[in-house]
Amino acid sequence: MADDTHRDGPQRGGVKSGFQEGVPGDGGVQGQVQHAIDQLVASGAERGVQVAVFRHGELLVDSVAGVADPATGRPVTSGTPFYNYSIGKGATATVAHVLVERGLFTYDTPVAELWPEFGARGKGSVTVRHVLTHSAGVPGIPQDTTPEDLCDWERMCAALADAEPWWEPGTQVGYHAYTFGYLVGEIVRRTTGKPVSQVLREEVTAPLGVADELWFGMPVSEHARLAPLEDAEGSEELMDAMPADLPMFRAGPLSLFPTAALGNRTDILAADIPAGGKTSARAIARMYPALLGEVDGVRLVSPQRLREVTAEAASGVDAVFGNPSTWGLGYALGRPGCEGPEAATAFGMGGAGGSFAYGDTGTGIAFALTKNRLTADFDAVGRVSELVNAALA
Repeated sequence: MADDTHRDGPQRGGVKSGFQEGVPGDGGVQGQVQHAIDQLVASGAERGVQVAVFRHGELLVDSVAGVADPATGRPVTSGTPFYNYSIGKGATATVAHVLVERGLFTYDTPVAELWPEFGARGKGSVTVRHVLTHSAGVPGIPQDTTPEDLCDWERMCAALADAEPWWEPGTQVGYHAYTFGYLVGEIVRRTTGKPVSQVLREEVTAPLGVADELWFGMPVSEHARLAPLEDAEGSEELMDAMPADLPMFRAGPLSLFPTAALGNRTDILAADIPAGGKTSARAIARMYPALLGEVDGVRLVSPQRLREVTAEAASGVDAVFGNPSTWGLGYALGRPGCEGPEAATAFGMGGAGGSFAYGDTGTGIAFALTKNRLTADFDAVGRVSELVNAALA
């Protein structure tokens, strides 16, 4: 399909329901969100934005603003996919939980029991739980890794199997930016015999009706629907200002840090790289209500499993990026732009560039904001998320 306007219809100021009729467009939380993202685009802070909000499985907000592709003037629609660095990790973790629910492995299963080669160089004690909490001690990829290497599943998994841990597994947390996707993905492949993208489709996206809006590896035939990424002004200067001895620079070559050029590559878009995802806001947001409860007959995990995966499992100063971090099993805990107990029930994933998706066990809200301008902060997400939570309180 060449253009997602054929699927959803063109939208200006763009409000359209992707899954149900009757989503309000002129007032309430829908109108407030629409006004907020229209302002973000009009101010020049953002180019194209999507926001989707569910509560207790009901779609309340499905708003878009701006341009998907400045070169053609193609507008953002509800079905426009964006390459969202790292928010796809939430989908990767969800696949793992579905398989744990099925009894294929447990969180305390040693990874080497499922993937024997991984036990080399002192990694025999790494468990699935360590992987999901970013405490496995293998946050880095080789410094000579190329974009082409990222697209070679066997090569990347072999490199991780041969890696030496940075710390004793379970003793520290440190963001596994790329490696999280390959580690979980290979666990999935070893236990099912299928690529993680196939399991995602069979177990998550197809049952939820979003298989054509959420992928790890996106078919080339769908790439024309994408909103190309662009770097925000000043992003290069920000990187240059960082101290050269930061551990994050050991975790991979600078050429693979998230940029528009990397995220717009055809091979990167087509490859299974489950540390990120190609998705619309409404597709990734729809996954979270199916974790929180039942959506159209689909419930991805049991209530007991949900409590387990959203409880604090690891925390501390991140050994790679230096920020305070708190993890459930595969999801970051907390809500962007908000601190305190009212945010503690949120679980999800944000990504480099400023997109974010989460569910909230306390409010029943599922939220996603996706966009094509890669900013260095989560200001847009924090502003819109807090607006939504205030309106629905």
